[in-house]
Amino acid sequence: MPATELTVTSSGQVNGLELLIPTGQEGPILPHVQDWVTAQLKAKKPVKDISSKVLVKGIKQWTVFEQKAGGKIVRTVFKIT
Repeated sequence: MPATELTVTSSGQVNGLELLIPTGQEGPILPHVQDWVTAQLKAKKPVKDISSKVLVKGIKQWTVFEQKAGGKIVRTVFKIT
């Protein structure tokens, strides 16, 4: 399943889940989100799937990964098509 990387902004909480709203342009399209996960793991950057903790407005299928970069947490959101 192809996946497109999205830029999102947090917009508060809805039913205990964080609401993310897509903003800006879409990023690169990958043949499968697992390609990105594999690349991160090979680079020794562990990622955690937090898809069940967020909602992405206007997107039917998504996946969200969280990883530490420096001293902060980075979230990467993919739209599954």
